[in-house]
This record gives sequence, structure tokens and C-alpha cells, in this order.
Amino acid sequence: MMLGGAGGSQPIMVLNTNTKRDQGKKAQFSNIFAAKTIADTIRTCLGPRAMLKMVLDPMGGIVLTNDGNAILREIQVKHPAGKSMIEISRTQDEEVGDGTTSVIILAGELLAQTEQYLQQGLHATVVIRAYRKALEDCIEIMKTKASIPVDVKNRDEMLRVVKSCIGTKYLSRWSDLACQISLDAVQTIIVDENGRREIDIKRYARFEKIPGGSVEDSYLLKGAMLNKDVVHPKMKRRIENPRIVLLDCSLEYKKGESQTSLEFSGEPDFTRMLQLEEESIRTMCQDVIAVKPDVVVTEKGISDVAAHYLAAAGISAVRRTKKSDNNRISRATGATIVNDTADLKEEDVGTGCGLFEIRKIGDEYYTFFDQCRNPKACTIILRGANKDVLNEIERNFHDAMNVTRNVMLEPRLTPGGGAVEMALSRALDAMSSSEGTSGTVNDEFFKGVEKYPYKAVSRALEIIPRTLIQNCGGNVVKQLTTLRAKHHQQPDQFAWGIDGEAGQIVDMNTFGIWEPIAVKMQTIKTAIETAILLLRIDDIVSGTKKASTLTESTGQGDGKKKKDDDENKPSDESNKD
Repeated sequence: MMLGGAGGSQPIMVLNTNTKRDQGKKAQFSNIFAAKTIADTIRTCLGPRAMLKMVLDPMGGIVLTNDGNAILREIQVKHPAGKSMIEISRTQDEEVGDGTTSVIILAGELLAQTEQYLQQGLHATVVIRAYRKALEDCIEIMKTKASIPVDVKNRDEMLRVVKSCIGTKYLSRWSDLACQISLDAVQTIIVDENGRREIDIKRYARFEKIPGGSVEDSYLLKGAMLNKDVVHPKMKRRIENPRIVLLDCSLEYKKGESQTSLEFSGEPDFTRMLQLEEESIRTMCQDVIAVKPDVVVTEKGISDVAAHYLAAAGISAVRRTKKSDNNRISRATGATIVNDTADLKEEDVGTGCGLFEIRKIGDEYYTFFDQCRNPKACTIILRGANKDVLNEIERNFHDAMNVTRNVMLEPRLTPGGGAVEMALSRALDAMSSSEGTSGTVNDEFFKGVEKYPYKAVSRALEIIPRTLIQNCGGNVVKQLTTLRAKHHQQPDQFAWGIDGEAGQIVDMNTFGIWEPIAVKMQTIKTAIETAILLLRIDDIVSGTKKASTLTESTGQGDGKKKKDDDENKPSDESNKD
């Protein structure tokens, strides 16, 4: 960056010479181009005819998926606007769990529609004002006119909603099984406390991926499962109606934090120390045995001596479990996690489990806490050909369970297959064309130039049905025109959309593809707000290069280079030779 000096003297350099800078329209068009490129990358991943992407991660592993978030988080992007686009996909995944591909495609199209207005000289703030207005109208229309209530207690309706989510995934071939598992899992972990409903999928629904078998062998375990075996061969491997104790302390003598050295003046002292260690372990085991448990699970270690005492008392023990697993067992069996064996009481013992069993699957031993009477935690056991398939199935289940959770928390549905986007597009177009009809605030807004970028949002929303038609090889122009005509002729019928399998126009009321309103609202909010954010950028300053690169281009680097050249230069003796 250069500034003219006083009195027309030499220009003054303000920014470092290594800094790259884009200003004004150039910066805006650069952002728009980056957003369009990211959107084009995953456009083929939308709908039931979606193509899969194979991405090699930096560690050499393979990611095989059509999930927008899973693809983009593995891609290395240099452009700052591209990084923002990837971030919105992650936000969408964390917030509602579905719609990660749609949000990227919609945001990219919104920015693409803006390009022509910026080229014509329209200021970015005018476009932003129109986009904000369009967002408010979209949310209002969706809540009042383009959605229907759903009964969350009606199992068939809920299964239909989950099926429409799974229909676009790799798991669609086993959709009936997947829908049943997803719905049962979410209904298991619901907790209603003080008028507030909590559904914590991340913490209390665990996926256990076991390669082998077929996908049909996957099932929901209403309880907990650990990839562990008992610590002593004489311990029981099957107990019905067990009494369970959960510990967060070790059943072994205290060890020093770091290297600890002990000095003994005589042999009896060493013998006495060993006796004290054994007595401390015996005391801990007696505290545990006093509450008469059948199973002990601890997050820390169990020494051989402790294992012997517990086995002699007929108690099965599992050690070094994860804290998250211990929390799940606690929720499933009703046991309380205790930090010290001296504090154990009768009410800490869990009696809600119907069966404790060790089973061997493949080469591994697994501990099952099964047939729990009122579990508030569950485990979904996934079987499949290999790890890549299992990872993709887990992502699909994650989306399906989040969709179920969204409907439980906000029981309203919008039609899928691009129907709600087309209904919103028609409604926005009708509102922007109602200039001067009643002299309301809306009419005043549309008398200015904001009317044109407002209509751009209407056109951008059509990208979802257009992409669905493209991905299944349909006639885009014919089908999209017919769909637009359907919505204009019957404004109250907002359920006309695209059958993603065949590319035909269908009524979603009869076709049965419905999505939670929370997913659609989050998609449109995130896409429009991201477009607004990127449009407000008019200056991109790329930071200086790395220090090592800089030193090479500065005097120090030149000096070093010169020194290296002098060292490599042949000496007089070698020239003589």
C-alpha cells in the first residue's frame, strides 16, 4: 500500500512489501468466486441420486461420503472466503445435524446472483438490506404458510420423516431398519425435567462399529456396551439381574506421581511395606464387597490382588473404562459413580440392568449391560463390510437421529424435494411484485432499488429443485418451468416438489417426503447470513509470509546466501588441480 508524500515527494510504503491486498470490487468478486467454487464441488452430493466423494485425509485414510460437512472438513482450502463456507457447513451439522450440503449450495447461489448487481454499480449495503428483508419474510412464511404440525406420538408419521432424511444417504437401502433404530434410540434417551426436554445424542447414544457381518445385523442395545473383558478368568461372564457398582478410583495401592525411591534400613521394613500395600487393597475390596455387588466397573486400574479378592467373593470386575462409558452405564442401570470405596452406600448400587454378559464377536470380547428396565442411554451396534462403510453408516445415523430430535423439540414439518424452496421463491416474487397495491410498509420498501436483489433471493432458492433434477438426469428447463407454474397457479398448495429418484414433479402430501422445519429454517438463515457477511468484505489483506521465507528475501537471507556461495565456490588449490 502506497501513500503520496508531502509536496509530491516519493510515495511512502505503509504495508509490508510481501503483503498481498485486494480492495473494493476485486475483493468482493474474489469472495463470490471462492464461494461458487466450494458450492460447485459438492453440488452433485444433493438428493437421493447423489454421487459419493472419495477424499484422502492428511493421515492417508479414506473418507467415502456424500455428507457435505464430512467432505469439506477434509479439504485444504487457502482462500479465506472458502474457509468461511466450510465453517457454515460445520455450524449446520452441529446445530441441526442435517442440511449440510443444501446450505453450501444455497449460499453459493445467493452470492452468484449478487454478482450482476455489483457489476451494475449497486452498493453492497443495498443488497444486504434486501437480503435481510428476504430472510425475515422467508422465516415468517415458513412458520405460518409453508409448514404443517406433526404428532410426535404417532410412530408412522415420525418414521416417514426419518425415512425422508435417510433416503438421500448410503443407508437408504436399509431405510426401514435405520428408521426404527434411529427413532427408538432418540425416544430412549429423552429426559423431561422441570418442563424442559433434553435429548443429548452425543453423550448418551454411542455407536459401536464392529467390522464383519452385514448391515442388516445392526441393532439397538437399550443399555451399554464396552469393548472389555473381565480382569480374572474365574469371574462370572453371565449374571442375570446384577447389582452394579461404578467407581472412579483405582483398586490398587497408591503409586508415586513421578519416580519415587524408598530406602529401607532392614529387610523387615520391606516386608512390612508389602503387608501395608496388601492391607490397603484388602480394605478397599472389603468396602466394595460390603454392599454385595455382582459387577464392579472402574475407570482406573484393578491390581491382581484386588482381582483375586473380588473373584473369591463372586464379583465380576471390569477396569479402565472411559468416563463417557461409565456415565452411560450409570444412566442405563441407575448406579451412582463413587469416587472413594469408603463412601459406598446401598443407594449407589445400580439394579436397573436385566443381564450382564460377556460375548465374543470376531476376535474381540465385549461386555453387555442388556435388558435395562428404564434406560436413559443406549448403544447402536453397527455391522458392515469394512471401516469406511461403517464410518459412512455412522454419519448417516447421526443425521437421522438429529432429524428425529429436531422434530421432537419443534414438531412442525415442511415438504421436501425442493417444494418449500419453490413455495418461498413464489411468495417472495409475489411480494416484490405487489408495488403500490395498498401503500403498506412492504410496498414502500419495494419502490426502491432493493426490489431487484430481493428478487435475486427468490431466484437463488430455485437452485435446490434445479440441482435435484440435474443430479438424476432430468430435463431441467421443462421440469423447473412446470414446477414454477404449479406453485403460481395454486399458491395454497405448497407441497409440489421434485421426486429426486426420477426427476418428476410430485405432490409431497402423497409422496411422503417431509423435513423438520428446524433444519430448513437453519439452512436458509445460515446461507443468507453468510452471503451478507461475505458481501460486507471490501478489503482482503493477506498476511506476511513465514519468517523463514522472509529472511531469505531480506538482507539476512542475502548474507546467508552469499556465505553459502562462498563456501561452495571452488578454492584456489582445487582450481590448480
